[in-house]
Amino acid sequence: MKIEANFQPSTPAPGPGYTGFSEKLRNAGKHPLASRTVKVLQVNVGYRCNMTCAHCHVSAGPRREEVMGNDTVEAVLAALRRSPVQTLDITGGAPELNPRLRHLVREAKGAGKGVIVRTNLTILTEPGMTDLPEFYRQHEAELIASLPCYLERNVETTRGRGVYARSIEALQTLNALGYGREGSGSVPLSLVYNPAGAFLPPDQSMLEADYKRELLARFGISFTRLYAFTNMPIGRFRDSLARSGELERYQGLLANAFNPSTLDRLMCRDILSVGWDGKLYDCDFNQAVGLAAGPGGHSRINDFDYDALSRRLINVDDHCYGCTAGQGSS
Repeated sequence: MKIEANFQPSTPAPGPGYTGFSEKLRNAGKHPLASRTVKVLQVNVGYRCNMTCAHCHVSAGPRREEVMGNDTVEAVLAALRRSPVQTLDITGGAPELNPRLRHLVREAKGAGKGVIVRTNLTILTEPGMTDLPEFYRQHEAELIASLPCYLERNVETTRGRGVYARSIEALQTLNALGYGREGSGSVPLSLVYNPAGAFLPPDQSMLEADYKRELLARFGISFTRLYAFTNMPIGRFRDSLARSGELERYQGLLANAFNPSTLDRLMCRDILSVGWDGKLYDCDFNQAVGLAAGPGGHSRINDFDYDALSRRLINVDDHCYGCTAGQGSS
């Protein structure tokens, strides 16, 4: 398989009886995984962020200097304009800290593409950023917002003091603009749950009901849907697990919870990830560990070939258990 030179494989098998992800796929008759199409171009516009969250798989933070430049932004837009890709999914870091974000949103919408922005919410309360909710609403950008729990204590354990109140403020602002409301004219506003530690998320539908009940009762907040994501054993979360001696146990937990029924709905089957520097990956998690897009396509957005990339084989490693454990996380 084609692998970037900077790829760092997962920690060695965590004990007797552990089966690597590739072997697990073979046993399930699903190896190799292959792309079905490229419906979504997920673009990481940089690792700079106003927060330093404990579970962040790209280890984003205020001191990160990796930010997508103008040439790469224009290459992304060129790929969108000349291909049947349906949606631009913008992520980070905090994507709002890339000064080219608004240009990217405007041009993608002008090309007839759907736009998703993944926001941490608190950035929308920062000086110079408070007009962004109106900008997003004007361009009908769907928002996927991180709120690791509906309880203040759990949010601030993973994201820091004061984060919860600022997140609630941002959600109320978005609701007032028509985000996450029922009825015509509403724009989708989804929330993301992450476990506060080394365990699997609970049932997504039940958790969504809890979020909707509690946020509405406490703050009058509504939203469209909830995504329950498993914490990936990479980046800052992996470092934390290693320091606490929990890394091998957590890797074993994910492997033992492997669910083959999740394989047909993995995000890597329908998306392509673009790194801040224009390199291509099968998903944002592979990007975080330097595992480049599988063979059958080109390696940079400047050489984007929709047909080849839609038929590519997908590179996997043991962190992929995070997307296939339990009910799945993708």
